[in-house]
Amino acid sequence: MNAGALIVLVGRLLGASPRTWNETTVQVQERVPDGSTRRFFRLSGQGLPKMIAVLPPERDQRGRAEAAAFATIGRHLRRIGAPVPELYGFDPVTGLALCEDLGDRRLFEQVVEQGAAQSMEYYESAVQQLARMQVRGSVGFDPAWGWDTPRYDRQLMIERESGYFLQACCTDLLGLDFDRQAVAADCLRLADEVAKAPAYFFLHRDFQCRNLMLTQGVVRFIDFQGGRLGPLAYDLASLLFDPYAALPESMQDRLVLVYLAALGEELPYDPDQFHHEYLLLALQRHLQMLGAFAFLSQVRDKPFFAHYLEPALTSLDRLLAKPEAAGYAALHTLTSQCRQELRQRS
Repeated sequence: MNAGALIVLVGRLLGASPRTWNETTVQVQERVPDGSTRRFFRLSGQGLPKMIAVLPPERDQRGRAEAAAFATIGRHLRRIGAPVPELYGFDPVTGLALCEDLGDRRLFEQVVEQGAAQSMEYYESAVQQLARMQVRGSVGFDPAWGWDTPRYDRQLMIERESGYFLQACCTDLLGLDFDRQAVAADCLRLADEVAKAPAYFFLHRDFQCRNLMLTQGVVRFIDFQGGRLGPLAYDLASLLFDPYAALPESMQDRLVLVYLAALGEELPYDPDQFHHEYLLLALQRHLQMLGAFAFLSQVRDKPFFAHYLEPALTSLDRLLAKPEAAGYAALHTLTSQCRQELRQRS
């Protein structure tokens, strides 16, 4: 879709007159996405609010389903007061979503430029709002809205997280020879343990600093189209163990307490149980993001993501060294193999 066709379609969605909404009055600037195959356009013009138009690839049925999830879940999250962008319009035929422009500054840029410690107030706000969104967002949430899977469950962990790591990172990227039977047994055991956590809360599933916008000093959430029902600790682990930011352990510990205080205002949840689930879900999240970094850097040819393989592996190695993770020795050995192979290649 070219700029002219996009302007016409957006005008129709907004009910704008062609005399006031055309290529003369509206400017279109295409934005470069991170790992997504979607196309992003910034629309602006005199007297017009800034807007972002998001388009899936043409003739991509799954892309249109993802776009529909963005629209439906986004409306739901706005209703319950989550800090997500306003949706101005959605076209189910093309999958075009038109939403509020939250600007260009993410929490990622804030941390890179100012440092983690100077970003603490934004992180505190983020985890407090996360707790509220997870609890309130689960009320009235229809699992059928999800475009990928309806909930975070054992099968997803095995296929999309540990399996993703073993295939994309360990096999396709690094070409490692390892004890597949022992590692698979560890991954199954981990999934079985994680599956015991209550999983009826709203789960963002990619809650990290590149998906948190800072708009006029306020934290806003984007890229929630992968939302589904799931356990509480996954999104918090995603943010606090995010290799893009590399938060110090003392800051992570402080933010867990801030999160638990906010969660306690929504519902009772045993802190000891949460800490246990938090460690296990942090392991799962590391497996998912390592698979993603390997796939995006090798298959999608996005070298940016390759820079975060080593930090993520180091973080995973530290988690697996904890006494509470002693039952995953084969996975720990494989993580060390991955780190050694990466060091030899650098």
